[in-house]
Amino acid sequence: MDRGIAHLAIPALGALIAEPLFLVVDSALVGHLGAAPLAGLAVASAILQTAIGLMIFLAYATTPIVARRRGAGDLRGAVQAGIDGLWLALGIGIAVGLALWAAAAPLVAAFGAAPDAAAQALAYLTVSCLGIPAMLVVFAASGLLRGLQDTRTPLAVATIGFAANAALNWWFVYGLGFGIAGSAWGTVLAQWGMVAVYLVVIARHARRVGAGALPRRDGLAHAGRSGGWLFIRTVGLRAALLATVVAATSHGTAATAGYQVVFTIFSVAAFGLDALAIAAQALVGDALGARDAARARRILQRTRFWGVVCGAGFGILLAAASPVAGRIFTSDPAVLGILPPALLVLGLSLPIGGVVFVLDGVLMGAGDARYLAWTSLVNLAVYLPVLWAITVLVPSGTAGLVALTAGFTVVFMAARWTTLGLRARGDRWITLGA
Repeated sequence: MDRGIAHLAIPALGALIAEPLFLVVDSALVGHLGAAPLAGLAVASAILQTAIGLMIFLAYATTPIVARRRGAGDLRGAVQAGIDGLWLALGIGIAVGLALWAAAAPLVAAFGAAPDAAAQALAYLTVSCLGIPAMLVVFAASGLLRGLQDTRTPLAVATIGFAANAALNWWFVYGLGFGIAGSAWGTVLAQWGMVAVYLVVIARHARRVGAGALPRRDGLAHAGRSGGWLFIRTVGLRAALLATVVAATSHGTAATAGYQVVFTIFSVAAFGLDALAIAAQALVGDALGARDAARARRILQRTRFWGVVCGAGFGILLAAASPVAGRIFTSDPAVLGILPPALLVLGLSLPIGGVVFVLDGVLMGAGDARYLAWTSLVNLAVYLPVLWAITVLVPSGTAGLVALTAGFTVVFMAARWTTLGLRARGDRWITLGA
């Protein structure tokens, strides 16, 4: 079982790391164009990442449906469910892309950036809207293949896409002199290229099992219901993240910059822990589809164990590096002075995060989306009063940053651990069959 978990989790980790490198390439190339383009990229990326992040449910909803049907021996139904998810992603992607394009100017203006930076943000954002349908189709396609217990293909596609993105961006930005818009065009073309590769791979699966290329009404409805609940879950998580950033701003510039460093490191650790969650989704869905509740529980136990181990491992490394890790991100003395205690708190809290990510993946794999949605709102309701107290009662400086870090990584994560753990201890998440 451990080998099976590693077989899925390790390639998934590579794919998860490759995806955010798209933004790293954009930042590196645009940054050499000047301060205004880089500031514009920051604004446009914040808008894009929020819109796209809310749509991650397209992958999370597809994986358990496909995995269940695979486990039940219905490979044709598994692939067909994934194809339904692709069509749903394409439809949502077109709608989101058009809406974001129409609202681009007021959204950019809401950030209050300087006129030159706002113009750069608008140039990048309007072109990037053309790639939103591709991004969402990639989510659904990777969810389909993960449900078939293939995480190597998403890794290969993400790696090729990253290389193509880097080459195209450099050519459009510097070779053709398109500026920040060239970076957006390069990324859009790379994303649609990834879609083309995925469609070739999925078409082969469809021909092999006899699945149709067109969507089915009941398949779209099922994917939409599951995805709707997971969308609510994601809204709860995003609200907690945004509220924490707002609270950080109340503690001043140093605390806000320090929290950005803390959250960046937390996000990197989350990639590794989320790889275990992806393995748990695929394996649990497959076991429940095969009507093997005992195997599903063993998968829960082993992935939870590895979540604690990996979280502790990352945490020990971070705690040891906490006195100097901040220098990677900043040279500001005020920020460096308050970072080490906060990074130590983050390191000590990562085993909690390891368990939370795995339990989240297990319940997603079980298709327990409604429970995840409602408890996400409950967790938010528990966290917000604590965050308010941190904002009002805790002094700024080191104490403020430590309190913010502990609030999110300990209080909010502990609330999630409690609600997810209570569900996992019972049997209500175990529904057998396709």
